[in-house]
Amino acid sequence: MVKVISHLWFAEGAREAVEFYVSLVPNSAIGDITTVPAETPSGPPGSVEIVEFTLGGQNFMAMQAGPFEPFNHAYSVQVICEDQAEVDRIWDGFLGNGGTAEHCGWLRDRWGLSWQIVPKALAEMMSGARKGNAKKMTEAMLQMVKLDVATLEKAFQEAA
Repeated sequence: MVKVISHLWFAEGAREAVEFYVSLVPNSAIGDITTVPAETPSGPPGSVEIVEFTLGGQNFMAMQAGPFEPFNHAYSVQVICEDQAEVDRIWDGFLGNGGTAEHCGWLRDRWGLSWQIVPKALAEMMSGARKGNAKKMTEAMLQMVKLDVATLEKAFQEAA
């Protein structure tokens, strides 16, 4: 059976990051934590730690192995939220833990990983048959930092 797992390389703080992520995203858990017992290019035995975890039921692996490539916007984790209250809770959780707000529902956590905190309603409006409405809603979204469901829905409905 093939299994696909997103792998995140952290210079430091991998376990702390994973503990934070699973505390914030529902249906998440930490699995096995392994310390590599051999010398690696990253350092002596014990210097590399691997943390298996799930976020919202999706498999991930975090590895703390010293500096390598920094995270960038080419990879992000998208969290689809049920409603505005969940968007607010998760968004505020990231910002309260040293994250930085960006644009259009994006933020960067304190470890540098990019996240998209998106209400479920956004995808529903984007994928509907009313493309003119989706255009107006998208134009409203492009003006936002944290996504606001009521404002998005209003722009979608007024575009009729």
